[in-house]
Amino acid sequence: MSAALPMISGESGLARYLNEIRRFPMLEPQEEYMLAKRWREHSDSDAAHKLVTSHLRLVAKIAMGYRGYGLPISEVVSEGNVGLMQAVKRFEPEKGFRLATYAMWWIRASIQEYILRSWSLVKMGTTASQKKLFFNLRKVKSQISALEDGDLRPEHVQKIAHRLGVSEQDVIEMNRRMSGDASLNAPLREEGEGEWQDWLVDDNSSQERVLVEREESDNRLGALRNALDVLNDRERRIFEARRLTDDPMTLEALSDEFDISRERVRQIEVRAFEKVQSAVKAGVAKIESQARPEIAGPAARV
Repeated sequence: MSAALPMISGESGLARYLNEIRRFPMLEPQEEYMLAKRWREHSDSDAAHKLVTSHLRLVAKIAMGYRGYGLPISEVVSEGNVGLMQAVKRFEPEKGFRLATYAMWWIRASIQEYILRSWSLVKMGTTASQKKLFFNLRKVKSQISALEDGDLRPEHVQKIAHRLGVSEQDVIEMNRRMSGDASLNAPLREEGEGEWQDWLVDDNSSQERVLVEREESDNRLGALRNALDVLNDRERRIFEARRLTDDPMTLEALSDEFDISRERVRQIEVRAFEKVQSAVKAGVAKIESQARPEIAGPAARV
């Protein structure tokens, strides 16, 4: 899988890139199966490369759906390709489904994580509901014709909060973060009475508090990533598909994927959650203890 993939050189190179990836042939089911077997059983990098290149069009198609976030399409596609390669590494052809079906989740997850990192939103991405709000706010605003700039009307806030299952305050804050820059001298009303800057209140946390919260968030995220290593491949796939995505897979879909009963999938999910929860607690405790060497005694100091 080390062979170089086609690259996009900015927005202007998109058309050339799309033409270039069309040169890679689509695979028939049996050909895809044999290539996947060669990769899994013999680590055949040529086979893996063919699996990846034959699905670059899928990545491009999914990436186009994320063009409204103001990020370079070349970066979005690249992150999607990373997700595709992760999917190829973990793909099990014996399960009987096509690689595209399996890879779509990995591609979307990789792109969404990149977008969340790039936007660097405070308190963003910590819960499934916040991620759902982030990725669906524009669509719902369009559906209810809330197209005006600036703050949403109260009735629009209520509708959006109800549809997406989040608080009205979350809707207001997210809309403000995603609305871009606005002039502080813009009038509050058409009559021109008062400006936005007259109503601004600095209710932000201190810089020290922001840094502490960011470090705590990074520690929790790192602990979660390390905790996932305690799961085997099947447990991790089920846990991520059920707990770490905006659109969780159904028990029925996963039971078909692994050829086991829905109850068995549920049991594996519960067991995986308990293992991850225990590992996260242990990881956070370890990080906190390392951050306080004076408590651990002289032996902990270097």
